[in-house]
Amino acid sequence: MKTTALPALAALTGLLLTSLPATAQTIDSSAGALTASVVAEGLAHPWGLALLPDGRMLVTERSGQLRMVADGVVGAPIEGTPDVFNQGQGGLLDIALAPDFADSGKLYLSFSEPGEGGAGTAVMAARLVLEGDSGRLEDQKVIFRMNKFTGTSQHFGSRIVVGQDGNLFVTLGERGAQDRAQDMADLAGAVVRITPEGGVPDDNPKPDGWAPELWSKGHRNPQGAALRSDGQLFTVEHGPKGGDELNMPQAGANYGWPIITHGVAYSGAKVGVGQEQAGLEQPLHYWVPSVSPSGLAFYSGAMLPDWDGDLLTGGLSGQMLVRLDMEGDKVVDEERLFEGQLGRIRDVRVAADGAIYLLTDEDNGRLIRVAPEGR
Repeated sequence: MKTTALPALAALTGLLLTSLPATAQTIDSSAGALTASVVAEGLAHPWGLALLPDGRMLVTERSGQLRMVADGVVGAPIEGTPDVFNQGQGGLLDIALAPDFADSGKLYLSFSEPGEGGAGTAVMAARLVLEGDSGRLEDQKVIFRMNKFTGTSQHFGSRIVVGQDGNLFVTLGERGAQDRAQDMADLAGAVVRITPEGGVPDDNPKPDGWAPELWSKGHRNPQGAALRSDGQLFTVEHGPKGGDELNMPQAGANYGWPIITHGVAYSGAKVGVGQEQAGLEQPLHYWVPSVSPSGLAFYSGAMLPDWDGDLLTGGLSGQMLVRLDMEGDKVVDEERLFEGQLGRIRDVRVAADGAIYLLTDEDNGRLIRVAPEGR
């Protein structure tokens, strides 16, 4: 079998996912009729999606597999993925490509890593080598891990975003122990910023008492993150019962969980002091009741020019695609799409041509393409 290393990807063109099954759903939207078509199915609780330069796609499955999808075909598991803590919300989580991926094949995976004390969120760097419809990872190295592992199986986060300077933002949940989000020596309940090798960037905020990797704190369970064209990071996170949030994390800022929240405990009891307190940041937007946002992407593309610069996020409990109409740093409107029609939306990505790709978190998970009707 011929082995193709990723440097050859730059020379591969025209391998776009154009063969779509007949099953499709069309709705009306602010941008006209949109059709959601199933590209591939048979994915086991897919979690993260990466769009390769040649049109193929990589999908993580929570149980620990990394799959190539090409022309609607799901390939055999790629070898060399990390061992994962596959319990509850844990497993193989996000995937992000290095800026020079087309030449180097370098990528990053976040996952719940088993270890002393239980499990915690970690990040692996590796190089992808393709072999037919599958391949293998080489030069694997765990470049980051949380500094406290616990036996709980929820709130791992976790998304990876590569900043404009090449450093990585990684979102981390508070692991179901809410007070960890306000322990500034603890990496839980945070956005961390690390170098591509896992070190601490010189310009991290480093307030007194903060662990040096920290960018922002006071987050509950951030499962979506995206970079705006100016380099500003945006995140979405799950609240308790209500109070899901869209935030724009600033260096050294505290977003308040569990001191403040727009939600309540699952029992209905008040959490913390209420909805605001001096020195703690307010979300840009919040949801009551919850939609359980997961995945986040800025829209850019010729297919839907009226949505340029808007945010797209998936809804798990809400079972929808949500568009947030952005004007600068403000959300001025919200549009709910395909509500109750596609299932639990786990990840959202926008392709270079402007098509939107979604993953559904199910035993028989699907990769779905959303585009204007007829395109």
